[in-house]
Amino acid sequence: MGIKSGFTFWNLVFLLLVSYVQGFIYTCGGTLKGLNGTIESPGFPYGYPNGANCTWVIIAEERNRIQIVFQSFALEEEYDYLSLYDGHPHPANFRTRLTGFHLPPPVTSTKSVFSLRLTSDFAVSAHGFKVYYEELQSSSCGNPGVPPKGILSGTKFDVGDKIRYSCVTGYILDGHPQLTCIANSVNTASWDFPVPICRAEDACGGTMRGSSGMISSPNFPNEYHNNADCTWTIVAEPGDTISLIFTDFQMEEKYDYLEIEGSEPPTIWLSGMNIPPPIISNKNWLRLHFVTDSNHRYPGFSAPYQGIFN
Repeated sequence: MGIKSGFTFWNLVFLLLVSYVQGFIYTCGGTLKGLNGTIESPGFPYGYPNGANCTWVIIAEERNRIQIVFQSFALEEEYDYLSLYDGHPHPANFRTRLTGFHLPPPVTSTKSVFSLRLTSDFAVSAHGFKVYYEELQSSSCGNPGVPPKGILSGTKFDVGDKIRYSCVTGYILDGHPQLTCIANSVNTASWDFPVPICRAEDACGGTMRGSSGMISSPNFPNEYHNNADCTWTIVAEPGDTISLIFTDFQMEEKYDYLEIEGSEPPTIWLSGMNIPPPIISNKNWLRLHFVTDSNHRYPGFSAPYQGIFN
């Protein structure tokens, strides 16, 4: 009897613990139909609950598509996230996972169903998100979005329509100034170029040529400025590769970063206070993209580069 009583007691304790934990899971969401509407995280803009597991499924008419445009986005970075699915919320339809405090660009589905799933942990939360969704006809490209400091001229987004970009005073356009909505196949349409970027006229970055040189964050060795967005492209002779060796590296962890393209792996993200290992390109170019947020500032980085004859 003693063994049976003990077994029953611990079974009861286990069931109570499971019930206690499950009580913290916050579920929400639902199925949405109609030409357009909005989706907000629960509690927006005052903060979503911990332990959220919410799924919204948007269903359009057959052969039509769905576009979502983010109007606000703030999730605890890395721990809380919004998963997007090009179809029903199944791993095979997974599109991307969003987290952090940067407003994502518009997203257009390739099917007549699109799903969003909010997942949060049991600690810190942020303001959450607000999304506008719209059903698109098969001949529509949808709104391509406007870059920060950008101006869009044109409000029609069907096949054959054109829109032009410009920038506010003090910024210049980096990229193609005009987009054209083109038909990709019987049931889809898309823009013929990526959305351009508006950058400050005195912004850092540029194209670097020659056998060797130095790239540093703005103001180095003094602190870089907030809201920096700088892109350098190092170009070597055809057939050569490029070595990049960091001599200094100090950035705000996670929020300020240096993205490097053209190496192996194809994209490298660097942040924090540790000097990265040397980087060797796998082509005759390397691209460095330096981004900072609006808060803390550090000295940044310095890295000499050199072309390698192959």
